[in-house]
Amino acid sequence: MMNWTGKLVGGLVGLTLGPLGAVVGVLLGHQYDEQAKKQARLSAHHPLEIGEQLFRSSFRVMGHIAKADGRVSESEIAAARSIMSELRLNPDQTRVAIGHFNDGKAPSFSLDQELGRLGELCEGRPHLLRVFLEIQVRAALAGNDLQGPSRAVLQKIARLLDLSLMELAHMEAALRIQRSRAHDARSSAGTARPNRPVQIDQAYGVLEVAASASDAEVLRAYRRQLSRHHPDKLKANGLPDSMVEHAKQRTQQIIEAYEYVKEIRAGRA
Repeated sequence: MMNWTGKLVGGLVGLTLGPLGAVVGVLLGHQYDEQAKKQARLSAHHPLEIGEQLFRSSFRVMGHIAKADGRVSESEIAAARSIMSELRLNPDQTRVAIGHFNDGKAPSFSLDQELGRLGELCEGRPHLLRVFLEIQVRAALAGNDLQGPSRAVLQKIARLLDLSLMELAHMEAALRIQRSRAHDARSSAGTARPNRPVQIDQAYGVLEVAASASDAEVLRAYRRQLSRHHPDKLKANGLPDSMVEHAKQRTQQIIEAYEYVKEIRAGRA
């Protein structure tokens, strides 16, 4: 049903300013109608419904990506299990997640339909879709280091969810930094780290700021990223409790990237 309330009221008010005022009033009213429709869509879906779909789609799509090359390897199964562990799923939730993972491996699974439903429920909540995509990147990296068709599938997922390939690249960069720093932490003290130059580029990518940015600009980018990925904000938008831990890990990645940039700029690395 078309909503003409804003246009009607705006036009009537604008008429008091003459014909041009009427046109301006209708345009402003149109903006009101569009905003009202957006709010109606957001309120149409309960956060619990959104959370359940997000959980279901996360593991179905994970299974689909793992099977993209025709078989699911032991490392890909281990990666999925690791995600379940990181999300601190209880035994019942783990059993359900495994069922969804197996559903995604089935030949009858439709990626387009699954993402269509997810996108519909998460409309106006792009932060939740970013969490979903990052979970897929995390599993694919751990499963096969994004080898074979998995990268192409992830790029398709990003397009279907109206997320940019640049965002996908930033997610991959953040996760690779995390893995590299974890490896460094396990290395003996004083061991050379030849991958440092690559890491600094990735760190700027995580913060979504250019390497040429000023310290103040880097700080603003850091704060913007923290706000975007704040677990409480995501939870208020429908992120299920089982995925809050992932949001916390993403926040930690942003903090690590910022600390690393500061370390490099201070000349201590």
